[in-house]
Formats: sequence, structure tokens, C-alpha cells
Amino acid sequence: MRVAAFMLFPLVYKFNNTHTLKIHIHIMHLFALLTNKGKVWSCCPKNWKSFSSCCYFFSTDAKSWKESQENCSRMEAHLVVINSKDEQDFLTQNMDKKAYFVGPSDPDGQGQWQWVDQTPYNQSATFWHPGEPSHSEEHCVVINHRPTSLPWGWNDVPCKHSHRSVCEMMKIYL
Repeated sequence: MRVAAFMLFPLVYKFNNTHTLKIHIHIMHLFALLTNKGKVWSCCPKNWKSFSSCCYFFSTDAKSWKESQENCSRMEAHLVVINSKDEQDFLTQNMDKKAYFVGPSDPDGQGQWQWVDQTPYNQSATFWHPGEPSHSEEHCVVINHRPTSLPWGWNDVPCKHSHRSVCEMMKIYL
């Protein structure tokens, strides 16, 4: 890392003395931050929202579940995998009162829900609306809002219907 900092200095040297000093100070400050043990910077791509160790993209256009997953994949992400109530709450706080595709599906219609990233499906960490899942012909899941005691929850829907979606990726660490 020291070599990199010294390699940058000759490039800066071509500016007048005032600019050289300011840029050198910024470089040294950045170098100190990056080499400081225990300090890690994380970030998300532009227009993504940060929560815990992940970044989330809330689409504004409606697509099928498959098209939504393909869209996430093009961004090097996947449909969101929800692991906790805190994560579910974060998601719903960032949603319009629309339906959003999320990562579980039941491709065979046998009630064998699975996450898009192969995370084991944990029945105790699900947020189904009362009475859901309700139809063996509905193989995909949306989070949607209902005017009930549990306003936000999961609903099984046909995969070919068009809804917004939420993509998830790990944060980028520096």
C-alpha cells in the first residue's frame, strides 16, 4: 500500500505548489484511513439502498418473476432473500403500496418453497399474510400491502403476472 501512495505523488507533483499540497494531504488522509486496522468502508451502487451487509434495488417497472430475476442477475444480484423481521421491515419501509416480487418460489406447486440463492427455506422466518400461501397454481411470492392488522406480508401469486421487484447483493467492501 505504501508503494501505491508514493506512486501517486509524482503524478500530483506536476500541479502548482498549492494544489500539490492539498492533493497530497487528501491522498495521505485516504491512505491513513485505508490502512487503519479495523476500519472498513462499504458502499452500494448508485440508486441502491443499504441495510446491514447488503444493498437493495427497488424496481419501478413491472415484470414477471423470471424477468425480474433475470434483471437482478444482469446487475450481479438476485431477488431478495429475507432472513429476519428487521430485513422485512427495512424492505417494507422503502416500498410504495405496490406488490414486489421476492426470492422464494415453489416451482413444482408442492408447497416446497425455495429461495432463489439456495438459502434453506426456514418456515419460522417467513412473513405470509394470514391464509397464505393459498393456491397450488401460484408458484411465486410478492410482498404486498393489505389494510389489515398485518399490513405488509407475503402472498403467493402466478409467476407470469407482472409486479415490481427487489434485488439484493452483498455490499462492496474497501
